[in-house]
Amino acid sequence: MTSFVKISQTIPGLTPEIQLNILVSVGIILILWLLRSLILRIVWKQTEEARSRYIWRKTINYLAVVLGIILVVPVWFKDFKSSTFLGLASAGLAIALKDLITNIAGWIFIIFRQPFTIGDRIQVGVHAGDVIDIRVFQFTIMEIGNWVDADQSTGRIIHIPNGKVFSDSLANYSKGFQYIWHEIPVLITFESNWEKAKEILHKIVLQHAEHLTKSAEKKVKEASRKFMIYYAILTPYVYINVKESGVELTLRYLCEPRNRRSSSHAIWGDILKEFSKCSDIDFAYPTQRFYNNRYEGKDAINKTGSKDI
Repeated sequence: MTSFVKISQTIPGLTPEIQLNILVSVGIILILWLLRSLILRIVWKQTEEARSRYIWRKTINYLAVVLGIILVVPVWFKDFKSSTFLGLASAGLAIALKDLITNIAGWIFIIFRQPFTIGDRIQVGVHAGDVIDIRVFQFTIMEIGNWVDADQSTGRIIHIPNGKVFSDSLANYSKGFQYIWHEIPVLITFESNWEKAKEILHKIVLQHAEHLTKSAEKKVKEASRKFMIYYAILTPYVYINVKESGVELTLRYLCEPRNRRSSSHAIWGDILKEFSKCSDIDFAYPTQRFYNNRYEGKDAINKTGSKDI
């Protein structure tokens, strides 16, 4: 204390009142920091779950900051009475710090409205990933997609300003329905037995995804209380379409967002095994074909366009 007073006396303009304000402010911050460390130490001893520790740490940090502002600001502005100057200064700061204020407003919106929480898989604008942190000015996601197929993690961490929740579209894979529809197109040749192929594919997709139907029906009922969500069919299905290179059979089924690639991997494994057993089913791909009507048992066409007899 005595050494601080001696040092402060050598600094021009540092009045005794300012010295006292500095001491009080430092004392408040030090006490809050010690309380924060003590509470976190207790929490760390009571639980080892990463999610619980994270929530406690973020909550205590926010409380410490808010209490610090509430306690420190009156120390410095206890005699400040110029409301006109305060209004002008506030307006100037609002313009200069527009982005920061927008991010704070976004943080308040995220905390109270909860369009997403820690652990949710979301997409904001062009960025998609799993939410791993939410702070006052930004939230952080573990990126998925980009150059990696099927919504797998890229390993990159992306920090997104909280204000983006107001300006960019936000998609949440984990809220509401909690499942996503996935489709696997399988293209076979026109000469293949497409009815047999459809039956095989239907059995495979039922084997891998039918168990999710009851759970999905329950989730739809729960989500319909808050959102206008309605599905007439939740069971896996195989749709038929015709493409230039052959008949397209599309498997459509429900899966959990994080299991899209693994489910596709398992289903394709079974498809390849089953189709390899069938001599009348062939995969189609872009090819050239030469027609010989006589060889194929059809009437031949001459140069004039009439049929040869």
